[in-house]
Amino acid sequence: MPHAPHSTRLERRLGDWARARLPFGLAELVMFVLKQGWACLFGGLLLIAILATRAIWSPDWALHRYDALFLFAVATQAIFLWKGLETWEEARVILLFHLTGTAMEWFKVGAGSWSYPEPGLFKLWGVPLFSGFMYASVGSYMARVIRLFDMRFAPYPPFWLTVVFALAIYVNFFAHHFLPDIRVALFAGSVLLFARTRIWFRISDRDWWMPLPVAAFLSSLALWLAENIGTATGTWLYSGQVAGQIVSFAKLGSWYLLLYVAFVTVTLVSRSALYPQSPPPTSARASSEPAQPARPQR
Repeated sequence: MPHAPHSTRLERRLGDWARARLPFGLAELVMFVLKQGWACLFGGLLLIAILATRAIWSPDWALHRYDALFLFAVATQAIFLWKGLETWEEARVILLFHLTGTAMEWFKVGAGSWSYPEPGLFKLWGVPLFSGFMYASVGSYMARVIRLFDMRFAPYPPFWLTVVFALAIYVNFFAHHFLPDIRVALFAGSVLLFARTRIWFRISDRDWWMPLPVAAFLSSLALWLAENIGTATGTWLYSGQVAGQIVSFAKLGSWYLLLYVAFVTVTLVSRSALYPQSPPPTSARASSEPAQPARPQR
């Protein structure tokens, strides 16, 4: 995946600054947290905007809160592209996930699954247009974290099968309103399909790996916590939920499945981290660790 020159220079300076000040022995852990935070910068800024507007906004103001969030999200996305914090290739991923997320928002709000109680000019069919950027922030994180950690995925399942799996998840989000919900089968399918797939990533000067389903679960947990902030501020509410009430743990499973849709969406645009050629393992690691996949040529 090509790197944006401004982005890599900025990220390298931030990394060098942080490493020079890290306590010995905690470098990898702290750098992991810092890189994760940098990868979810778009989503983090949007979450801060949701909290800030909830704290200060008055219904008497001429500009509605939802409209302010929409304008903030558009401006943030423009600045990311202008400053090279996201590449144009990553922007295509984000746009695709933005569109699929907005389509699901229109359907779900129409079906009564959740609602946006506040008024707004930039609101279509009951859905404020800033909501698409919440999905875009997931796509942004996915694209940026792969680049920042130089991730590779191996062994990777047949690509066509991953696309079918992602489509099945996406369709089930709509179809379960009319047909039996197959999410239990989809949970099992995620494990069967990706149980052997390791995410290889580099924090600073060492390679690490994690099973892909474990990474998906941990990411979905973070999204579920963020969603609790959204509902606690009354920005959106699920059917039967009141502001401040915890989001159902069933939504944790929904985010887990949706992350596979986001991941496969990324691979539709760029597959440079998939199917890397694995060199023979070094003698030091051959007996204890699985062979690391080679980084693709950039």
